[in-house]
Amino acid sequence: MSWLVVRILFLFLVPMGLSQGLAQSPLYSFSPNVQQAYREVFKLKVNAAKVLLDKEKSPNALAVYVENYTDMVTLLVSDNKALFDQLSPHQDERLSWLDDQPNSPYQRFIQAEIRLHWAFIKLKFGKEMSASWDIIKAYRLLAENARLYPDFVPTYKSLGLLHVLIGSAPQSYQWVAKLLGLKGNIPQGLREVQRVIQQDKVFSLEAQLIQTLLHAYILTYAEKQNTELLQLVHSQPDNLLLHFFGTTVSMKDGRGEQALGLLKQRPTGSAYFAFPFLEYLEGEILLQKGQYAAARTQLNEFLGQYKGQNFLKDTYLKLFLSYWLVGEDADANVFLGKIGKVGATYVESDKAAFKFAENYTKGLISNQQKTLMKARLAFDGGYLEEAAAALKNVNEASFENGRDRAEYRYRLGRIFQRQEHTEVAIPNYERAIVLSQAQGLYFGATSALQLGYIYQAKGLRAKAIQYFQQALNYPKHEYKNSVDNKARAALTLLGVE
Repeated sequence: MSWLVVRILFLFLVPMGLSQGLAQSPLYSFSPNVQQAYREVFKLKVNAAKVLLDKEKSPNALAVYVENYTDMVTLLVSDNKALFDQLSPHQDERLSWLDDQPNSPYQRFIQAEIRLHWAFIKLKFGKEMSASWDIIKAYRLLAENARLYPDFVPTYKSLGLLHVLIGSAPQSYQWVAKLLGLKGNIPQGLREVQRVIQQDKVFSLEAQLIQTLLHAYILTYAEKQNTELLQLVHSQPDNLLLHFFGTTVSMKDGRGEQALGLLKQRPTGSAYFAFPFLEYLEGEILLQKGQYAAARTQLNEFLGQYKGQNFLKDTYLKLFLSYWLVGEDADANVFLGKIGKVGATYVESDKAAFKFAENYTKGLISNQQKTLMKARLAFDGGYLEEAAAALKNVNEASFENGRDRAEYRYRLGRIFQRQEHTEVAIPNYERAIVLSQAQGLYFGATSALQLGYIYQAKGLRAKAIQYFQQALNYPKHEYKNSVDNKARAALTLLGVE
């Protein structure tokens, strides 16, 4: 399961709040201390949350739930392997305790959430098999809850999410899901999330966030979703985690200035759990803007604080680029040499960084790539004029090898598409597909995906289906998981199983 899915799952399954009105017995009551502890941990004030939980004396399933959520936040934010080994036994301890409690929809709901929390954690630490079984068991608990207690609305928060994620899985994985009893259906999942928004005052806020993030990471993201996201973040100015959500979604949609603004507005202080990854994000945006010295400062700040294993290769690649793109190759090569020596390759960006370093060492990365890289970085940040300017004085013939030519056409297509010049974008994407065929380059798959979106927007269903299916048919490439998820989701919504 890709890091994209890990991030989506983590973002989606953070509870936005409970109330005493949910409880049917003292065991499932959300006492004042537990309520406040939840609010604190959701803001990333982890120490304050722990102090409040320590005051809770009577057995309480929701206190156990918040304790588990505290572990999840601590491990996902810190990425600390030693701490993971130390805290891992908590999962079985909590699930075992819940097994002994009275039968209730709350019992299954909390058990499912605990399993999902630990699935996200395990995926980040490379424990994919164990994480997969936790997700399967969580799905079964939620599905059973829906069958036994169809009017228990909170169930559909996570069940709806899983229905969308399973429904967007590539066709090659669908038989495995069916064999395991996992049923995915995107329209159904969206309806379930909408049901929570409309019927459950406790979880409606979270369901709105889920809906927005589904559009950002799997479906399509428009101004409506962006407005809702900003309203949510600005409604809680002291919530560090929501500022993180807002930043990453903004960056995902090429809104670098918006993301940078949210980072600058984020709350700070010793009360908050250390979150060095935010320095990494700011460094990435500054690199996209071409502010290389400032980007280095942020990226080095991240390296100085961070104790985890992910994003290290990618950080050193970004430091390499900050020198290489301005012709300081000797300084750049110092950072290139570190890419293969640090961190892990669990996340797509680290895999791509490792492959770039290998190709560069083999002489497969030409200096002409500097032009394409500047265009790519500027486009990713939403700096379209700068991206277009980077390609202004070159054409396809300016590039010596097929990979660079394919990328040139793809970058042009993306710029024109984002500028709403779709008729100019189309032939560039088509040319990128042709140039990508011989080497199986990912530019072909991503071009096909974007052509699918263009023809879908035009109402040309058959052509859209043709290109979404073409995107799925590409063999393994750097971004296959994310491309396949999006293409599969689009096909499903077009009625293609």
